[in-house]
Amino acid sequence: MAAIEPVATEFRTSDGLRLAADRWGESGRVVLLFHGGGQTRHAWGGAAASLAAKGWLAYTIDQRGHGESEWSPEGRYHIDYFAQDLRDCCAQFDDPPAVVGASLGGISALLGQGESETPVLSALVLVDITPTVEQAGVERIINFMRAKAETGFATLDECADYVASYLPHHKRPKDNSGLLKNLRLREDGRYYWHWDPRFVTDADTRRQERDPDRLIAGAKRLTCPTLLVRGGSSDLVTEERAREFLEYVPHAQFADVSGAGHMVAGDKNDVFTDAVIGFLDGV
Repeated sequence: MAAIEPVATEFRTSDGLRLAADRWGESGRVVLLFHGGGQTRHAWGGAAASLAAKGWLAYTIDQRGHGESEWSPEGRYHIDYFAQDLRDCCAQFDDPPAVVGASLGGISALLGQGESETPVLSALVLVDITPTVEQAGVERIINFMRAKAETGFATLDECADYVASYLPHHKRPKDNSGLLKNLRLREDGRYYWHWDPRFVTDADTRRQERDPDRLIAGAKRLTCPTLLVRGGSSDLVTEERAREFLEYVPHAQFADVSGAGHMVAGDKNDVFTDAVIGFLDGV
């Protein structure tokens, strides 16, 4: 069987931003994949290809201010805008699609559906995110993103060293060219992360707006089939946080991916994909 290749496409938000996306497959039930903060649609490549091979029509989307999507001129990176973007993307289809959301993408989906009076999505997969998370894990991510947001990197090797220091359990690739999907080469000759710096420089303000009670209320309103996938070694979602979520959403299913951290799909893609496909095929 020939490998399934992505086809570039795009979505538009209600406030006029272009969101870059890839379509995997030609037909089938639709599933949209929304990455976490600081990631791009390329984080889902392996999972999207597997979904397409199983008959799903998968779309991987760069969220606002990330990857090749447009940056908000007004710096609109409050969670309400991400949740509305998700609703806008889902509304492009005749029937509500399934959604897989990691971290930021998962929060967007939880609020996008949990605060809507009408069906937005047909099924939800939350990837290592729950209404309440461990603050130390959040701080670690924000500090990683913020440290080089303004200064960038002189070389790809310097960037690779920095990533390796953050992810010591990952095997460092021999070829650093894959990092180019996550960087922008500016006129000063330095490499900068792909995201709008305001996404992280304003993170403290936005974090205060991320009300756990609001997220819990949204979770309790979920009625669609739901799966929580936790990284077994996650420093954001502990077993206790996962149990709490399952109390908020009693009908939800749960998968714990041993050996994976917060970036579950990148750490254990095959195990992650099997869990997601098994769930979605049963919906």
